[in-house]
This record gives sequence, C-alpha cells and structure tokens, in this order.
Amino acid sequence: MPSDLLPLSSGFETATEADWLAAVTKALKGGGIDRITRETRDGIAIKPLYRETDFPSAQDVRGAPGEPPFLRSAVAEPDAYLPWDIRQVFTHPNPAVTNAEILRDLERGVSSVLLSLDCSGQAGCVIGNAADLATALQGVRADLATIALAHRGAGSGVSASALLAEWAAKQDNPEAQKLAFNISPITQLIRTGIVEGGLDQAFERTAAFIKRVVDPFPLSTSLMSEALTTHEAGGTEAQELGVLMAHAVDTLRRLDAAGLAPSEAANQIQFMASTDANYGLGIAKLRTARRLWARVQDALDLPAAPMKLHAVTSARMLTKYDPWVNMLRGSAACFAAAIGGADAITVRSFNSPLGIPEELGRRIARNTQIIAMEESGLGRVSDPSGGAWFTETLSEDLAVAAWSEFQQIEAEGGLTESLIAGHLQARIAEKRAALMKAVSRRKVPITGVSEFPLLEGVDAPVANVAPYQKGDSIDPAPLTALIGDIGAPGEDASADALPRISLAEPFETLRDRAETHFRKTGARPSIYLATLGPLAEHNARADFARNLFAAGGIEAVDADSFSASGCTIAVICGSDTRYEAEAADVANALKQMGAARVWLAGKFEADSIDSHIKMGCDVVHECTLALAELGVG
Repeated sequence: MPSDLLPLSSGFETATEADWLAAVTKALKGGGIDRITRETRDGIAIKPLYRETDFPSAQDVRGAPGEPPFLRSAVAEPDAYLPWDIRQVFTHPNPAVTNAEILRDLERGVSSVLLSLDCSGQAGCVIGNAADLATALQGVRADLATIALAHRGAGSGVSASALLAEWAAKQDNPEAQKLAFNISPITQLIRTGIVEGGLDQAFERTAAFIKRVVDPFPLSTSLMSEALTTHEAGGTEAQELGVLMAHAVDTLRRLDAAGLAPSEAANQIQFMASTDANYGLGIAKLRTARRLWARVQDALDLPAAPMKLHAVTSARMLTKYDPWVNMLRGSAACFAAAIGGADAITVRSFNSPLGIPEELGRRIARNTQIIAMEESGLGRVSDPSGGAWFTETLSEDLAVAAWSEFQQIEAEGGLTESLIAGHLQARIAEKRAALMKAVSRRKVPITGVSEFPLLEGVDAPVANVAPYQKGDSIDPAPLTALIGDIGAPGEDASADALPRISLAEPFETLRDRAETHFRKTGARPSIYLATLGPLAEHNARADFARNLFAAGGIEAVDADSFSASGCTIAVICGSDTRYEAEAADVANALKQMGAARVWLAGKFEADSIDSHIKMGCDVVHECTLALAELGVG
C-alpha cells in the first residue's frame, strides 16, 4: 500500500468512546443513549454503537467460511464467475410465451429458472400435462441452468414434479440435470388451508418420489422448507426463522414415518427465506438461518452439511402506486441476500403488484442482480459481514428469539399440529396487527405511498395477457407410473390458511377510491389549506398536511380563500404561537363559510376544530374521515 496516503482522520483530535457518549448526551439535551436505541418487531435492541465487547464470543461461534458446521458460508471462496444463482421467476400463463421469456432471459444473464405453476393461470404458467411442460422448457438446458418449481396451485407439488422428472429423463445426460422440485405438503397446508387425503398420504407420496429420483438426478433437490408464507402474512424475523426450522424438522419427522430416514432426506431440502429493504436485518436473518440449521443437524445427529439457501425479495413491501420505487426496495433486498450468503436469489419484478411482469420488469429484476454481482462485486468475498459487531450481535440475539419460537412450535406438536390447532396463526396475527397499526401511523413509512406520494404518478407497464384457457388439474399419470399406488387417502388435513398482506394496502385502498372518483368526475378529492401567518411560520405544517392527505389520494389546495378553493373541508396550518392567537377564530369562520369538517395540524384544541393531524396519528383513519366527508365511496 502506498505510504503517502493521507489518513482521513488526520485533521481531527483522537476521540474516545467516552467523548462520543458525551457528545450524544449533549445533542440529546441530557438524554442517554437509550433514547436513540430502537427495537425490532421481536423486541431485539438495535443500538447506535457496537463494539467488540458486545459480542465477546464471536471467535468461538463464527468458525471459517466453507468449513463445518457451515455457520458463515457454504464455500471458502465464492465462484468468481457465478457467486450465486440469478434465479428469475416466470409467471405468464401461456407455456409458449413463458418459453420465449425463459430463453430470452437466459441469454441476458439469468442463470436459474423459477417456474411458477398454477393451473388457474392467475399466478403462474398453466401446466397440465407433459406437452405443456415440454412447450415451456423447449430449448432449456437444465444441465447449465437450474430449473426450480414454484407450486402455486392446490397441490404439494408431487404430481408437477413427476412431470419435470419425466421431462428431465428424456434430456441428454439426465444425471447432469439440475432440478429443484420444491415439494412441500406443509406449504400446501399453510397457503391453502387443506391437504386432501391427509398429511400421511402426502408424505408417503413425497417419500416414494424422492426414493425414485435421488439416484437418477444426483444434482437435484426434492424438498422445500420455506418461511416466505410467514413473511408475507406479516410474521416477524424470529417467527420466520422459527417456522423455517420447524418446517424442516416436521418434514424430516413425517418422512421418517413414511420410510425415508432423516439422513437421506436432509440433503434434499432447499430453504427459502425473504429479504426486504431493511438490509441490516436481512443480512442477519440469513446468517442466523445457517446457525439454526447447523444446530438442528447437530440435535438430530446428522452430518454437518451447508444449508442450500434461496432468498426471495419480499412481496409485502412492494407497492402498486409509484411502483418505480420498488426498484430501490428490490436493490436493498438483493444486497441483503447477497451479503447474507444466499446460494440463489430471486428479485421480484418492480411491476409485479400491477399484473404479470413484461420484459422491462424482468430486465430490471435481472439487471439488479447482475449489477450487484458484476459491477458492485458483492460476491467476491465469502461472508463479507462476518466479524462486524452489529451483524454478529444481531444474529446472536435473533438466533435466541428464533430458537424460542421454534421450541414453542415443537411444544405444540410440530409445525403441522400447531397450524391445525391455530396456535401459530394466532401469534402471527398479533404481530401482523401491530405491524399494520405502525404502517397506518407511518411509523413504518412507505415511500411513494404513505410518504411523499405522487398524485400524478407515471404508470408502469405490465404484460398484456390475452384471455388464456384455464387448465385442468395436473395429469397424475407420470406420478402413478413413477411411484405406483400409495394406497387409499385418509381424512383431509385442514387449518386456517395464512393470509398474504401488502403493507401499502390500507393506503392503496384509499387511493383506489380517490382515483375512481377522479376518473368519474374529473376532479380530485381536495382539502383547503388554511395557512396562518407568513410562509416561514406555516410552511412546515402545510407541507406535512399536504403529504399526509395525499397518502389518501386527497389533493391539498392553496387558494386566496376557502370559498375560492371549491373545497368543503379544511386544515389549519401555522405555528403554535399563531394558533393561540388566531386558530379558534379561523376555525369558526371556516365553519360559517360551510366547511363540513376542520382539521388542525398540531395539538391546539378549540370547539370548532373537529380533528387533529400530528406525528404518529392514524393517517389511514384521518384520510378515511376526509373521504367520507367528501362523499367519496
């Protein structure tokens, strides 16, 4: 390294931690560091400063990348050419169109295919038989690019997987085919609430399938353990990780009862987890997942093996209004997945909340990963966050919380029994309610929707999908030929399905009402800004009010007078001093001029002031009141 480099700190006096804490106390006007300490949804503290003493056991538990028990990374040195699989999801209902999209994207940098299957055509490609699958995969080399299945229909995926196995057996070098069948009867129960024929028969079919494909396709995996559904239902990070482990353990337990030993089934599991725009938590979550799986392997006396981890960017964080911001969210989530050590990453298209993504949506999703990999070099270092005191401490705390959730699920009889009894759903519902309350109060801000909304946004394109014939159920013949007759089905297993939420939904519902009104009348719902005093006094609160009501699709109008504005409701904006002198009289005057309701930006109260908006107020509630007063239904 050159010796003439100028240290960036050379112009500053040497400072100690005590000096920093003193500066913090002064800035907080006597408050301690606890005032700027935050908590995750699991109650884990996020401190403003971390040091080595926060994680004294770091050297004992981290180990080395690529070495058992694989706590940090599956490999010691990442593949310089392809550090992780760029796994693009394809959802067009038409198999021929899907094939064209797959071939195009493989030519442009995608290295792995996630084929979403749905016989209804609503959330994936309509594949009902071998001919449909052959059409969708024509020209695709599974020995070069992994083909993974996403089962969006009612089944667990065994029948669809049999179609893929039949297709792969006909390719050159079948033993070189890289497939991820992603079978999971438990996911079927979580998503749909029912497993027809019961869980025992479902796992018997799964076990029989694995026994028949494990030797012909040695580079493939058959099982999936996932926490995506928990995440999309509003679960916390600890709940996601607890479910992820419980999913794997319950799968191994039930397969063992079906005649497939855990030692044979464990290496068939591919784990799927979500990352969102909070990349600090996302990195810690993926690293924690590896630690938890290593502990499970040890508890089950399984040989240490690296976790096969597929990260998918969050769907609940995406918005349909101002969807262009989704590109930033996807980039942050991709960063978390890459730094967290995912083996495969799927970035959802920014326009997926609006419909089926077309070429632009898939191109941005693909290029987000290519830029992260090629230009930013995120995959050049194995476990780049290892040793960072914040990441290590957060991972340790998250592991404790997640293990507690896992133990709770196990105490309830395992994941499926917890689901059938409704215990897990109740815990997730409690956290979901708290999350949505925080969203409504903008304590969890959503850029472009609850914060800085654009009423005149630019629409994003989506695929123009012609009406496509819905398919029948997947042909069971290949499965029957592969595994034979499993026996009579048992009683259906049922549970309350976990819902899928969108964080932006409460605001987007209001925006939908306002936009429908605008299209019908040509005028946007509006509120009059009654500003008091000079610009310097009222500007901050006027901007606050304008931004708040825009989140509900309501335009704030500046006019010389209430009568000239054409509005029927108003919000008073000014300084606290000005409120004391004028607010009550202004509110009375607005009511006399016909204002149906008057808000005030702040805490000042008077008889003619109906509502208040301030930091932490329920914005969804206030905008709902405003739309109701305006007659927008």
